[in-house]
Amino acid sequence: MRKTELHSGWTVRATGGPVPPEIADVTVPAAVPGTVHTDLLAAGLIPDPYVGENEAALAWFHRSSWRYDTVLRAAPAAPGERVDLVFDGLDTVASIELDGVELGRTANMHRGYRFDVSGLLTGEDQTLTVRFEPALDHAEKVQQEIGERPRPYPHPFNAVRKMACSFGWDWGPDLQTAGIWKPVRLERWSVARLAAVRPLATRTHLTVAVEVDRPAAQSLSLEVLVGEGIRRRHPLPATGPASATVEIDVPDAPVWWPAGYGEQTLVPVTVRLLHQGDTLDRHDSQVGFRDVRLDESPDEHGTAFTLVVNDQPIFVRGFNWIPEDHLLTRITRTRLERAVDRAAAANANLLRVWGGGIWESDDFYDVCDARGILVWQDFPLACAGYAEEEPIRSEILAEARENVTRLAAHPSLILWNGGNENIWGYEDWGWKDALNGLTWGARYYYEDFPALLAELDPTRPYHPGSPSSPGQDAHPNDDRYGTRHEWEAWNREDYTFHDRFVPRFCSEFGWQAPPAWSTLTETLAPGDLRPDSPAFLLHQKAEDGNGKLNRGLARHMRVPSDFADWHWATQLNQARATRHAVLHLRSHAPRTMGSILWQLNDCWPVTSWAVVDGAERLKPAWYAARSAYAPRALGFVTREGGLMLAAINDTAEPWATTASIRQIAFDGKIAGERTVDLDVAAYGVSLTPIGELTVGDPAREVLVADAGGLRATHLFAEDYDLAYDPAPPTVAVRRVDTGYQVTVTATAYLRDCGLLADRVAPDATVDDMLIDLLPGESHTFSVTTTATVDDSAFLAALRSANSLAG
Repeated sequence: MRKTELHSGWTVRATGGPVPPEIADVTVPAAVPGTVHTDLLAAGLIPDPYVGENEAALAWFHRSSWRYDTVLRAAPAAPGERVDLVFDGLDTVASIELDGVELGRTANMHRGYRFDVSGLLTGEDQTLTVRFEPALDHAEKVQQEIGERPRPYPHPFNAVRKMACSFGWDWGPDLQTAGIWKPVRLERWSVARLAAVRPLATRTHLTVAVEVDRPAAQSLSLEVLVGEGIRRRHPLPATGPASATVEIDVPDAPVWWPAGYGEQTLVPVTVRLLHQGDTLDRHDSQVGFRDVRLDESPDEHGTAFTLVVNDQPIFVRGFNWIPEDHLLTRITRTRLERAVDRAAAANANLLRVWGGGIWESDDFYDVCDARGILVWQDFPLACAGYAEEEPIRSEILAEARENVTRLAAHPSLILWNGGNENIWGYEDWGWKDALNGLTWGARYYYEDFPALLAELDPTRPYHPGSPSSPGQDAHPNDDRYGTRHEWEAWNREDYTFHDRFVPRFCSEFGWQAPPAWSTLTETLAPGDLRPDSPAFLLHQKAEDGNGKLNRGLARHMRVPSDFADWHWATQLNQARATRHAVLHLRSHAPRTMGSILWQLNDCWPVTSWAVVDGAERLKPAWYAARSAYAPRALGFVTREGGLMLAAINDTAEPWATTASIRQIAFDGKIAGERTVDLDVAAYGVSLTPIGELTVGDPAREVLVADAGGLRATHLFAEDYDLAYDPAPPTVAVRRVDTGYQVTVTATAYLRDCGLLADRVAPDATVDDMLIDLLPGESHTFSVTTTATVDDSAFLAALRSANSLAG
């Protein structure tokens, strides 16, 4: 097998649609992999779609057509040689030509394509052309032919196999990219090639399933090498289907564990295809030996939903994951490493790859494998009805087969999920009347995907949809079974609404906030820094998003009129909502065994539920998630019996400590105190009733619990009624090699103190956030920056709940 990348010499030009005159007649260099957006950006022909109101100004892309060309010079196929032109990904509706001869047409960005060009290569210069038509035109045509299916947004994203959020989402732009978005190459081979290799590892066993492309009968064999000590030969039949399954017991295999539970040992697996002693082709991968199952056993509350890895039940501390950049070809392995590391640093052990995005890359899974971050992979079907007829059906099944095979080796992949909110939508969002008998996807979730996984990957559990209550005569979002999404809190209620439900596994919940201040100022002009500016609203995609932000604020604090204060208040409210919801869920373990916050990341600068914004800056909510997801956490929670101190121990060692519980006035006077011994079992939770308290002045007192270096606080009134001291604390600044040490000392009770580091310098980061200090207590923030900063800037960047009280 000889592979030659075809990534150089490409150009792109418009061939139709409402393309501006200054672009319509221009041919520009094209990066492959790439997209038209990134090529025109590089050529200086379009503005940055993420800045200001540029997204709307580029809507002409939706109906535009494009042509990519390059010169291909390749030797003719030798006798008995096959030459394939291979595209790993085309976005999306494309036709491929070689010297004007059409090789094929595509309409699915989620799969690869292979074309036999053995009889077309001349050894001279030939023109390789890829034409792209508007995916929106194609989707509208398909919808007209097979009937419209329900969806939450105007564009029929569910009628074409393109990333659903390409067409806009309640956090994403509507850009509708086009281009050769994955690698393209020539593959030259003789006799046979490896068409598919699926290494499936359990804790003590490896199954390697192999499919071979063999045009004619040949005597072939496979060689499988596992690590440094295991080698197996397996002959293939000379005629008939060229496929085999090699079973290898590995009783002493090193065990792969999720982060926090053990080591992430990866073992190389090489498969060679042999003919008369020569290697025709090879496939290299790595596996992790581990077992995984999903415990859905019935109990007194309903049915469990617990992921069990190597016989160890795992409380999932997770984040939902969307593509790191809407312009997908800008996502590098290094960027993925940074993003996954931010999740790991926030004490997460799982990322859920959401169904409105893409089948994530091998780079993403490699990074998760190495770090022990579990991955829940949705099939890419989200929030809509999906036709079970052609031309949709065969595309969905083809991409599923290809990607299940591609991802099978990765030990981090822990759960397959049929799709996002589709079963819920059918049941609850008026779809039944709208469909009027049309198919909507049930066959995929309940028949096709389970059958495909039984064939290709029986080692992992499957869940038909998130949310869903499989096997039950119950609503798909019933908190007694399966998975639950909690969106009433954000949409209509308040984050305290979480207290009303005890889900078995909450796979979506969250609260919005704007991005970091520097991200806003890099994206919006100074005159647009207000919640009602057209540019700000273009970067707030949620329905009535600002209204929900303000109503959420008004339940707890005054809604500031100053934009900078409003920005901080909404970020603070997101952080509090995050901590409240996560601690509520964790405190109910083992009845609840999963918390997947919506969402970790953003794909552009936007007001959203992400805890890391589109410029990779941490919001205060990231620090709240890190605290709430810590292996050992402390917090006050409510139960029917009243206020409780929850001590959560998600470690293998028992946690024995003493909690100091004090009722303290804001000026430091102690109104009451006691100590409580905490004895928390490994992977356990203890709840300590607080009992009746006599509160002298609810506006000026706080309940504080300190244990094992952790602190929890409880207030007796909402912020708008609390008598915070608005005077700033004292601040001392010291320059160090990495930046600055900023020591804050409280003169009165200081709540949720944080240093918004990017306000002092765009590159600045801070190690901690949301610190509660009692009078006389100090905390030192470590600020990392290359900038020289005046001391006064740190005082200006200091924020707290108190700073909103003045």
